[in-house]
Amino acid sequence: MSITPLMPVYPRSDVRPVRGEHCHLISEDGRRFLDFASGIAVNALGHSHPGLIGAIQKQAETLMHVSNLYGSPQGEHLAKRLTDLTFADTVFFTNSGAEAVECAIKTARAYHQAAGNTDKFELITFNNAFHGRTLATISASNQDKMHKGFLPLLPGFRYVEFNDLEAAKAAIGPNTAGFLVEPIQGEGGIRVADDAFLQGLRALCDEHDLMLVLDEVQSGVGRSGTFYAYEQYGIKPDILATAKGIGGGFPLGACLATEKAARGMVAGAHGSTYGGNPLAMAAAEAVLDVIADDAFLADVRAKGERLRARIEQFLGNYPELFESVRGRGLFIGLKMKAEPRGFVAHMRDNHQLLAVSAGDNVVRILPPLVIDDSHMDEFMEKLSAAAASYHPAEAA
Repeated sequence: MSITPLMPVYPRSDVRPVRGEHCHLISEDGRRFLDFASGIAVNALGHSHPGLIGAIQKQAETLMHVSNLYGSPQGEHLAKRLTDLTFADTVFFTNSGAEAVECAIKTARAYHQAAGNTDKFELITFNNAFHGRTLATISASNQDKMHKGFLPLLPGFRYVEFNDLEAAKAAIGPNTAGFLVEPIQGEGGIRVADDAFLQGLRALCDEHDLMLVLDEVQSGVGRSGTFYAYEQYGIKPDILATAKGIGGGFPLGACLATEKAARGMVAGAHGSTYGGNPLAMAAAEAVLDVIADDAFLADVRAKGERLRARIEQFLGNYPELFESVRGRGLFIGLKMKAEPRGFVAHMRDNHQLLAVSAGDNVVRILPPLVIDDSHMDEFMEKLSAAAASYHPAEAA
């Protein structure tokens, strides 16, 4: 047998973590890595956070899973917390970001079709977006690398350029149900939506009775410096998909919606075996206990500003490697002059620094939201050493 027991869909590195300590990972061979990848924006509280561990342990001793055929005191409590903290009136819990986006797509379609508008099923999405790996979410993402091998795509999506409001307006047609957009594109390279763009999409939705669906799987739960990034634009969506940081490492996602937007999501319209299980709810409660706090979020913004300022100052030392830095909060992109995967591997393998590559020649810098100045100092030391010793021709 030549295939590996783990299906070989990931080009896995030689780093094999077996333990985590706050903002560091320890590998099977004892190496210690500064984790500024956070499981791709998942480990918002770092590793081994006592509040998160305690909540999961306590709930595991009590009740881990029960069918959604029964009442859910745990789910009801968390849903109420989320609706109190956001624009939303109602929440559907999922196990992942892709499932949350799937639910958001269904909710947007059901909004129109519940009123008899069966021709309104198309969502306008944006180039370089990433919405997940299911058939619907790869169909919503205009990236050939995600489509290859899985054609034909599902109908119902139209792509236009990100941050181009006129193109979005021109794409509206008789089948349009709404817009699906990331306020900050993560996989696409930490590309931040312009204020006028998101505000314009909101106005178009209001004018044409369309759904504004935000994918905040990566930008949400404090990552961008506010609880959700939409707060920074002075707008409210109709539907929002969230995941990653909301479970702090435990698999969890959610689809949030207004009462109006959810009018088609009636009994039998959607479901999930594991979604909203008590163990996931306990994990999210512990995460919100830390992150859903104005002082904590202000600190994330301040740390993000300090880290970006230090990176910007550093860039001038290596004009041949780096171009710019961008992002919001601790959702930071370091744009390189060339493809970044070689540099990400060099940092990992030679300097025990973990980050994540993205589109547009960007290195994603996604530290736990609980970092302090000592972690920033360590990051800058490792980044400087990596840049000084990096030879792109050799890496290629």
